[in-house]
Amino acid sequence: MHVVTVITQKGGSGKTTLALSLAVAALDAGQNVVIVDVDSQATASVWGDRRGHQPPHVIATHAARLPQVLEAAEEAGVELVIIDTPPRAEQAALAAARVSELVLIPCRAKFFDLEAVAATLELIRSTGRRPVAAVLNAVSPRGTRQAEATAVLEQLGIPVCPTAFGNREAFSDATIRGQAALDYEPAGKAAAEIRLVYQFMNQFMNHLVVSSTSGGVHV
Repeated sequence: MHVVTVITQKGGSGKTTLALSLAVAALDAGQNVVIVDVDSQATASVWGDRRGHQPPHVIATHAARLPQVLEAAEEAGVELVIIDTPPRAEQAALAAARVSELVLIPCRAKFFDLEAVAATLELIRSTGRRPVAAVLNAVSPRGTRQAEATAVLEQLGIPVCPTAFGNREAFSDATIRGQAALDYEPAGKAAAEIRLVYQFMNQFMNHLVVSSTSGGVHV
């Protein structure tokens, strides 16, 4: 079973959107996936309530119970767990990072968001050598901000997904309906971005497995 945690210490970075989108992409690819929500704001859990009985299911829990929740998920045959964490709640983020195979940092291509990544990275590093990658969110299709933000993140030593989530209404419109953009507009641009980010996540994890004997990609 793979465990991926989405962490950022800044609100409004698209953390829950990324977690939900990747979970729906995994489901679409045939994986048995669940979302674990340790965010007290319970945004993912509310999304799950709107979704009803349709998978992927959301499990709301406290960070202290993550080991028990993950053990139960593995026993139930879950292949992928995506953990949604709260911003500005270090203990919950630390607990989630410690049980993760990969940590994803969502980030907008703006100065204050990029500045906050350093604090997030420091938090993740405090858990030991941890595989991490960044995903840019709400990026304008015009201009050079994506390239500039990628350069800043890479200077911090963080691999960056080459596909960013665009600033698209499909992401928010889908969430209101208990969907991801992938099932709201399957042929839309947002759905295509989700599939590519999901592909990047899988390739990144496969690379970690292959390179584990030499230490993998860590921060």
